[in-house]
Amino acid sequence: MKSALIAAVLALTAVPAAALAATPALAPTDWRTPNPDDILVIDTSQGRVIVEMAPALAPAHVERVRELAKRHFYDGLEFFRVINGFMAQTGDPKNNGTGSSELPDLKAEFEFRRGMKDPFVLFERLPAGGDTGVTEVGFWGVMPVRTAPGMQAIASKDGKVGGWGLFCKGGVGAARGQDPDSANSQFFLMRATYPSLNSQYTTWGRVISGQAAVEAIKAGTEDAPVAPPRDIMKTVRLLSDMPEKERPKIQIVDTRSPGFKALVEAQRAASKSPLTICDVEIPAKVG
Repeated sequence: MKSALIAAVLALTAVPAAALAATPALAPTDWRTPNPDDILVIDTSQGRVIVEMAPALAPAHVERVRELAKRHFYDGLEFFRVINGFMAQTGDPKNNGTGSSELPDLKAEFEFRRGMKDPFVLFERLPAGGDTGVTEVGFWGVMPVRTAPGMQAIASKDGKVGGWGLFCKGGVGAARGQDPDSANSQFFLMRATYPSLNSQYTTWGRVISGQAAVEAIKAGTEDAPVAPPRDIMKTVRLLSDMPEKERPKIQIVDTRSPGFKALVEAQRAASKSPLTICDVEIPAKVG
């Protein structure tokens, strides 16, 4: 029974085998079913990519993606800028980085506010000093984030503290121009962890399934766009808009659960170097 459970989870996630062997028992209560309005199903020419969006961190950007997905705006658009060790960019109707939807540009949502009752799960505390005391690193759902200490919320005017999402491998961000408030329809899928984007770009989601497809997308270079033929997004749909018989059934390990805590500790024990939040895999079942 234990070996069957380990094999089933290994088939669905990239969590190291040693860590899973040390933590074989994820209980049914360790899993959650996501809100179908927050799940974006991207069928690319390299395979299916499933993203859980984070409206708590970037509500305007998530609402924009929902609206454009409902309009089928993204269907057929190319991955026109793809850089190995960085990201894959798409969402431009001109397929060259200069286009956008006809909707207004969005104000930056580089940072967010969290309260004491919000579902933040601490991963580590950083030493004080630097970054104005933003010392708590943890998870908000599947999103890795960094914030000021939660206890400071008691003394703040709105009962919350500030923070930002982290651009780990698998993160999804809003592309923009020089103006911080110039994001519109374009977005990028992270092929690697890239800390220099933190608090400089809006992150609005994370890949929960299909990261291998993201990394298989045909790449160009920093100085040149992807040569044709390019990979495309065949269709982009909200899970809630897909016909019932076509909807994948999705469950994600709840980062607030005991099973997730045990999984993280097992990964720490199995890691040869200090485990960072971007190293942590969050298992997902997609059927």
